[in-house]
Amino acid sequence: MKAIEMTEQGGPDVLRLVELPDPQPGPGQVLIKVDAAAVNFSDLMRRRGDVYPVPTPLPFVPGAEVAGTVAALGDGVEGLPVGTPVFGTVGADASGGYAELALAYAANLIPIPAGLDPDAAAGIVVSGLAATVLLHDVAQVAAGETVFVPAAAGGVGTYAVQIAKLLGAGSVIAGASTPEKREITLGLGADEAVDYLEPGWTDRVLELTGGRGVDIALEMHGPAHLGQALKILAPFGRLINYGSVAGTVHGLDTTDLVPLLYDPAPSQIITGFNLGVWFEHRLPQAIASLQRLVGWIASGELHTPKTYPFPLADAAEAHRLLENGATTGKVVLKP
Repeated sequence: MKAIEMTEQGGPDVLRLVELPDPQPGPGQVLIKVDAAAVNFSDLMRRRGDVYPVPTPLPFVPGAEVAGTVAALGDGVEGLPVGTPVFGTVGADASGGYAELALAYAANLIPIPAGLDPDAAAGIVVSGLAATVLLHDVAQVAAGETVFVPAAAGGVGTYAVQIAKLLGAGSVIAGASTPEKREITLGLGADEAVDYLEPGWTDRVLELTGGRGVDIALEMHGPAHLGQALKILAPFGRLINYGSVAGTVHGLDTTDLVPLLYDPAPSQIITGFNLGVWFEHRLPQAIASLQRLVGWIASGELHTPKTYPFPLADAAEAHRLLENGATTGKVVLKP
């Protein structure tokens, strides 16, 4: 099979198209003929060698989630006949999703609902479920609250803007770095949109909230941006960090934490979020949120992000564009 493999960590050019043996499903596993593989920021982190919760053994085929068709079943698998369209997380053993064929455990796969495009289905779990758990389970958005969503035209952000509204948020303020991206977020239902990388953006958010700040702020840019996010947080507000797009976990200015903890200590909360920990320690809640997410999509209440397909061979270019902030919606690779 054709696959994207990396034998070292570094820039996008370490991603190379190669021929590998077809993987064979073991007990409890499913072999998937891949129609689309989602490109997630976690893939970039593993490619670069950033701090990551699990090891990245080399050589490595990236790609944590796909949509495709069941091609073969391992021992003990029932309920997913060959030919079933499915989506979910992959990477069992040595087979990541950037490939013509990938392995997944049957428990990690969901049949694709009728009418849902495989390209859209490929990006549901990581981006969509992350946004659902962030807002429903961690932040616990209450009716009328104000929510700030950064990178709101991207994969997680596109879901988060809509989900915040579905959960009853009174106002959603979107952060996006270009006029085109801000227009996209308003089309998704955001009430206001600001350039969250522009100097003085925090003053604009405070102006929009009458000086009070937001009840919930999501943050994913990096430690240097954490202090800025804290400035827009209202008393009793919750700030949830779910990554570091900047590619570093260094540079946190501890003086940014003084107002949070000591002066005036306005009963605010900072939470570090990792979706994998929910699967490991709070699996029933994660599954319930996944069912909630799929239900919203199936009912038409929630729209999947617009997808931008790239040929599998162009994985390096897809990474390069995502890394430079040049993409919106969801990027997928097509074998």
